[in-house]
Amino acid sequence: GNNELVLITKQGMSLRFHEEQLRDQGRNTVGVWGIRPEKNDHVVAIAIVDPSAMLLVAGENGIGKRTPFDDYRRQSRGGKGIITMKTGEKTGEVVGALTVTDKDELMLITTKGQMVRTRVKEIRVVGRNTMGVKLMDLRNGEKLQAIAPVVSQVEEEAEAAEVSAAKS
Repeated sequence: GNNELVLITKQGMSLRFHEEQLRDQGRNTVGVWGIRPEKNDHVVAIAIVDPSAMLLVAGENGIGKRTPFDDYRRQSRGGKGIITMKTGEKTGEVVGALTVTDKDELMLITTKGQMVRTRVKEIRVVGRNTMGVKLMDLRNGEKLQAIAPVVSQVEEEAEAAEVSAAKS
């Protein structure tokens, strides 16, 4: 493959590397390190680098941001990574990250079942080593639990048509 990947941890660290650094292995193997997280940290998201898109990262307290992929230098896999979001009391831990463009929409899902649909272009673009901006208001004791891309029916139908054409 010819893609670059970014791994993102719950404590806001990230590591960008080329997929050729991963070797093919069988299902019953342990794998290789992508990023070496700190003791109480783990990977929460993986994003495919698209130079025409940005990385969107969201924290559990409803804070998020968009950052150009150019802000993330390529590293060798297996390292500690670099800060992608300053986590703390204001942001909480990272709950997710996605590769996004201005035309995309996003679904924000909370621990109490609230769902908010938002346009990616309304989320401010900020630097890598920052906290971000408020994505949504949360009620008492509520946390942002997940983020997901909104796939329109038109896009789904176009993809289905491509698959059908490829099979014939």
